[in-house]
Amino acid sequence: MSFWGWGEPNRFPDIEARRATGELLPQLVGIPARAPEDPVPFDRAALSESRIEVPKRLTEIVDGTSEARIGHARGKSYPDLWRGFHGLPPTAPDAVAFPSSSSQIMEILEWCEKTGIAVVPFGGGTSVVGGVEPPRDRMSLSLSLARLDRVLEVDPISRLARIQAGATGPKLEASLGRHGMTLRHYPQSFEYSTLGGWIATRAAGHYATGPTRIDAFVHSVEMVSPAGTLVTRQVPSTGAGPDVRTFALGSEGTLGVITEAVMRVRRRPKFRARATARFATFLAGAEAVRALVQLGLEPSNCRLLDPVEAAMFGVAGGDAAILILAQESEDVPLDRWLTTATRHIEASGGEVTAQRSTESDRPEEDARWRAAFFEGPYLQNVMVSLGVVADTFETAVTWDRFSSFYEQIIGTVGQVVGRGNGQGRVSCRITHAYPDGPAPYFTFVAAPRRRGAELELWSEIKRAASDAVIEAGGTITHHHAVGRTHLPWHERERGPLVGAALKALKRVFDPHAIMNPGVLVL
Repeated sequence: MSFWGWGEPNRFPDIEARRATGELLPQLVGIPARAPEDPVPFDRAALSESRIEVPKRLTEIVDGTSEARIGHARGKSYPDLWRGFHGLPPTAPDAVAFPSSSSQIMEILEWCEKTGIAVVPFGGGTSVVGGVEPPRDRMSLSLSLARLDRVLEVDPISRLARIQAGATGPKLEASLGRHGMTLRHYPQSFEYSTLGGWIATRAAGHYATGPTRIDAFVHSVEMVSPAGTLVTRQVPSTGAGPDVRTFALGSEGTLGVITEAVMRVRRRPKFRARATARFATFLAGAEAVRALVQLGLEPSNCRLLDPVEAAMFGVAGGDAAILILAQESEDVPLDRWLTTATRHIEASGGEVTAQRSTESDRPEEDARWRAAFFEGPYLQNVMVSLGVVADTFETAVTWDRFSSFYEQIIGTVGQVVGRGNGQGRVSCRITHAYPDGPAPYFTFVAAPRRRGAELELWSEIKRAASDAVIEAGGTITHHHAVGRTHLPWHERERGPLVGAALKALKRVFDPHAIMNPGVLVL
């Protein structure tokens, strides 16, 4: 993983390729052409000295080198990338622990609890909401799950797999694939993020409807906390009180360290269907999406791009909204499904421009779209080098409010984006859809009038967008998590009673408040 940017360093385009992108900005996003810069090397001497003394019994699994500390100091939000690109020293943890067992994690937590060291669980480091940043005002330890990365058991009868929390998407899929199984969870961070991170942030994958959030796949979970170890019972369902799995789901490292989970897996799909359709307006396309999900068709992919988004990504010329639809099945041909889906698309005013249904055990085609999907975050590296502010935010809202919600968010954010240099762009797509409402995903691209003022403009846009989402009745996040970035708006959304309940829960699991302080609850 790149020190400052997303992904592998060798996938950062050279300066000529970035210059070519900069010259396309007027045409693509209404921003004057901008020249690229190169990243500023970070002066390792600027890293603060470690403040902790590691007990002799833990020295083999705790690393205090500058390389380890820097590599666990930031996530991958726009501010993280910008600061790293410009060589600004991070607030690094005082050391990084690499346990290989739950017992070692408990030993680390006991030591940190006695000495007042904050513990920040670290999976792939892909947080875009400040979820892995160490606190500035106290000693801290980053606890990496990198050595807990195996698929331990696969039960083909119950279709369950016991997987350690540090397993990345590619590693767990490769292991499951040897058994003919798949977890079928593909967030855009898939190449680097981990199972534990998905559970801790209640991640949503690429699939648009049905079981898309990681919650649906968690059969049982193990979490080591300062107060003890939570192990939920391995049963398919229970009505015995509140669902205790939710103590881990969405906990964002504030209650303990998720060490492993038993996950629901499935056979790889054999039948696939795809269709593409055009709509005169985005809201007309949204009505088609609503019809599809409320009919129970549950397409695996149901991405609706508004005209601005479609134009930015070269899918259409800016005069139409584009719906990309797909479905897959283990053993049922999808010709009838595709006929039904396209009929309802046309009834909603859509023009179906392509469709096909296939039977194939070969994963090559899926691999191609995944490669394109995973390539998306690399573009942000290029935008940072050009001095362009480019980021996304996501939410969810009910269908009855979606039309006014969409127009309000586009209008509010567009006003702030327009204060920069050039017009900029604000666009929207529907990435996930439910019978009761969609999860719209917004993209904004802007440039400050003064080079170097990108973070100020980003902060202004982010505040305006977050305020608008809450005021219009949406949630502050559908799948990016709360972290530090969204905490002020999450407090408004959840209200004082829920806030008090979360704090009480933290006192039980983490009585000395060492777990990821500043995230989710204060």
